[in-house]
Amino acid sequence: MVFADPGEALTRARALLDADPSPLDASVAHQVIGIWQRDFGDLRLALHHLRRARECAARADSADREADVLATLGVALVHAGRTREGLAAFERGVARGAGHTRARVLYRRAYVWWVLGHHREALEDVRRAVPVLRQAEDVIWTARALTLRATVHLALGSVERAEADFSAAEALWDTTGQEHDKADAVESRGLAAFRSGDVPVALRLLDEAEERYARLGTPTFMLNIRRCEVLMAAGLAPEALAEADAAIGKLDGIGGQSTRKAELLLAAARAARLAGDAHTAIARAALAVRLFAGQRRTWWETHARLVLIEARHAAGRGSGRLVADAAAVAGTLASFGAPAAPEASLLAGRIALDLGWTADAERHLAVAARSRHSGPPLARLTGRAAQALRAQAAGSARGVLEACRRGLDVLDDHRMTLGASELRARATEQGAELAALAQRASLVSGGPRRLLVWSERWRATVLSTPPTRPPADPELLSGMTAFREIAARAEAARMEGRPVPALEREQRRLEREIRSRTLHIRGEALGDGARFDVGLLLERLGDEVLLVELAVLDGRVQVLLCGRGRVRRFEAGLLAEAETEAEHVQAGLRRLAHPGAEARLPVVEAAGRRLEELLLGPAAAHLGGGPVVIVPPGRLHRVPWALLPSLRERVLSVSPSAGSWLRARETAPPPDGCQVLVRGPGLATGGAEVPELAGRYGCATVLEEDGARVLEELDGAALAHIAAHGTFRADSPLFSSLRMADGPIVVHDFERLDRSPYRIILSCCDTARLASVGADELLGLVTALLPLGTAGVVACSAPVNDAAVVPLMLALHKGLDAGLSLAEALRDARAAQPGDALHQATGWAFSAFGAA
Repeated sequence: MVFADPGEALTRARALLDADPSPLDASVAHQVIGIWQRDFGDLRLALHHLRRARECAARADSADREADVLATLGVALVHAGRTREGLAAFERGVARGAGHTRARVLYRRAYVWWVLGHHREALEDVRRAVPVLRQAEDVIWTARALTLRATVHLALGSVERAEADFSAAEALWDTTGQEHDKADAVESRGLAAFRSGDVPVALRLLDEAEERYARLGTPTFMLNIRRCEVLMAAGLAPEALAEADAAIGKLDGIGGQSTRKAELLLAAARAARLAGDAHTAIARAALAVRLFAGQRRTWWETHARLVLIEARHAAGRGSGRLVADAAAVAGTLASFGAPAAPEASLLAGRIALDLGWTADAERHLAVAARSRHSGPPLARLTGRAAQALRAQAAGSARGVLEACRRGLDVLDDHRMTLGASELRARATEQGAELAALAQRASLVSGGPRRLLVWSERWRATVLSTPPTRPPADPELLSGMTAFREIAARAEAARMEGRPVPALEREQRRLEREIRSRTLHIRGEALGDGARFDVGLLLERLGDEVLLVELAVLDGRVQVLLCGRGRVRRFEAGLLAEAETEAEHVQAGLRRLAHPGAEARLPVVEAAGRRLEELLLGPAAAHLGGGPVVIVPPGRLHRVPWALLPSLRERVLSVSPSAGSWLRARETAPPPDGCQVLVRGPGLATGGAEVPELAGRYGCATVLEEDGARVLEELDGAALAHIAAHGTFRADSPLFSSLRMADGPIVVHDFERLDRSPYRIILSCCDTARLASVGADELLGLVTALLPLGTAGVVACSAPVNDAAVVPLMLALHKGLDAGLSLAEALRDARAAQPGDALHQATGWAFSAFGAA
């Protein structure tokens, strides 16, 4: 019962002990309490009750009872870090038990071997136990043994064997009432899905397992460890670190298993390293190494040493000793048959390359490169990265480009299994090194055209296909409706000065639920094999339009000037300096949004000149007088490009990639699309441009309150003008929103449109702010619209003055009436505004995105 209804089992065991039971019955009751405390509570209490259980079994003179208790005690001792005592208890248990009982003891010793990382011993004990358990028709213990065998197979990289055992175990679990074991089976299937490369299914199954455990009231730290692993693979390392640290705190609070604490520390170390926090990674990994060593868990200790070496390398502590340590770890992992062995060889090769030890690097990288032909996507990626570094060391640009191409193809296939745009964007981080290696090689060997191709190869890939929409998911839809209602209630309470903590907690809960359900969506679109075509780009640009793509190599901006039949390269400034200057400009625009800040205008203009020098360099003198399309890296998305002197008076648009601009240019307007005008609450002007625009368009639909109706009308519109306050969420960019009277419209809402408006104008603050994630991806409202049928957006990347926006928007629509594009109309609208600082800053804050 302790794994069918844990709470009831604990209650009955305590009641039995209160009734002065026989030694045999008392032994069972103490064992049940010991199991409960071992797995869900205080390990010290668990050991106390299990020792009492053994004493009672000895008084009852039952060899089988004593053997069974010794097995449970052995597991608890190992989880407490007392490995030698635990294994000794198993030796006595195997000797005391017979037949069916001995098989159960062998199963539990196999579990302990798995915990310790002794996988061959674990498989041997399971091999001996399963036939006896089956012969005894012991369904529960047979299912447990099959689940364990599958888990060991996964640790050794044998996914197909694991899936076969998981399926057999699940069929047995369906015939029982063992709810905790059933939840564990769901969790294990999630792990198998992850090992086979299916991240959305893994997340869905782990969330389902968590719900089952919650209903039983049984915390399980193994689930936290597994979810951290999946989150890291999905590019969500900061979330994995937060989950691991929270679980460690909870485990310490209840006096839980030290084995699980060590595993959580290892997960936290990996997550911190991937999140770029090398010092936290070093601290967590070093503590994990000490704990694993004390627990005699060499397999786990070696994995923790790998993370520790990776973190030290990331912190700039490369040395010959570190190469030797990485090589030793690689050898030990290979002797275990651990799938992580190629990672360690790749690490040894990297550090050796940094030190200039080319012969040593070649030896280690050659070993790592063997993994490029088989295994899950990330294992093959390790092999391709090793092969690319080998080619780079050998001076073969062709070899580098071939290895990078194949590696990024692997990641493309993996990325397209992900339905959520957030996961697709974050997954590209795993290809960042390959993309950088290829760009460097193409710069050396292939000239500007090849550099452009590789700059495009891994830029804004999430925009190449729309996110996968879930089937009509009633829970997701009801969650979105509830979220909008709660957010509206919270906003109303704030306006009235009432406390809102409870509403904010519910809003955060709904956000987590919505995000969780969207991350479960599996990708349906397959890569179409299409590659960026420089010739097609130059053809579409013609002789008038120039496209300026900014690539970043080794921290310096490379300007690729495309147009008039050729691609030219210029070298500009340092990216870090440009980012700093862009922040200064943003601060200046915020000040200029308020009357009385005119003295800041010369400062902002001077910053614009410095930005031009850093970002365009000598290319600024070659822009001519025609339209310009700027393609910046993700980290420069907040630059107000119209502020740069050479761009200030020309037709200017911005695009996340050249490929995205080409797709936008080819997008046809809907044949029967209408105009939709939306006015949100809280604007200082009340959205004063909307009534005048309604009169101008005549047949336009004007909406003011209902967010659901707004979304319905936006679907398939030819033009949408939304005058509503925008809120950018750096912590969760897909919950960036536009404020409506009945609650916010978030990016997730727009992603559910069949077709977003062909042109959309967002006339309020922060609507163009985006989060830079992955290798070179952007998440936010503008980038959510571009794959869904929107060819052009006008939006703002800074706070603006509501009153100054009205004449700018009216002038913009006047240009559209005259048949101009968004970029042309925005250029003319800026020129038509008064020359004071307030109106100039307002014009600079807006950008035209896309090609409509």
